[in-house]
Amino acid sequence: MPTDFALRRLQALLHEQIPLAREMGAEVTAWGPGGLEMTAPLAPNVNHHGTFFGGSASALGILAGWSLVHLLTMADGLDAEVVIQRVAVRYSAPAPGPVTAHAHRPDPSVWQRFVATQARFGLARLRVRVDLLCEGERVATLEASYAAKS
Repeated sequence: MPTDFALRRLQALLHEQIPLAREMGAEVTAWGPGGLEMTAPLAPNVNHHGTFFGGSASALGILAGWSLVHLLTMADGLDAEVVIQRVAVRYSAPAPGPVTAHAHRPDPSVWQRFVATQARFGLARLRVRVDLLCEGERVATLEASYAAKS
C-alpha cells in the first residue's frame, strides 16, 4: 500500500505535470483498501447553470482512475507508463457543489492477472469504475480502461 510520501509525490506530479489537475483544484483526499478518492471544488469547475461542469467531472474521474492504477503499479514495482485508453461516463444528476471521485480498487484476482500480463507482454489493460459524488449522492459513474506499457 502506498505511503503518505507516495501520495504527496502523486499530488505533486498531478499539479506539476498535468496543468488541468492544478487548475481544477483536484486533490487526492483518501487512499485505502477500497480505492482512491480525489476531490475538486465547484468554483474553478462551474458551468453556466451554476453546477459542476460535466467535462470537469469526467476529467476528475479519469484522473482518479489513473492515479489509482499509477499507485498500484508503483506499489508492485512495475516499470510501466499508465495511460487512459477508453472512457464512458453516465451522468445521473447535476452537482451543485464540490465533486469527489471514488476510483474502486480492482478485485485482487483481476489485479494479479493485470500484473502477470504486464510482466509477460510489457502491456496490460485494466478497467476501473469511478463513482462521482456530490454531497454524498452519486452524480455520475465513469467506466475507464487504462493501459500500462513498459
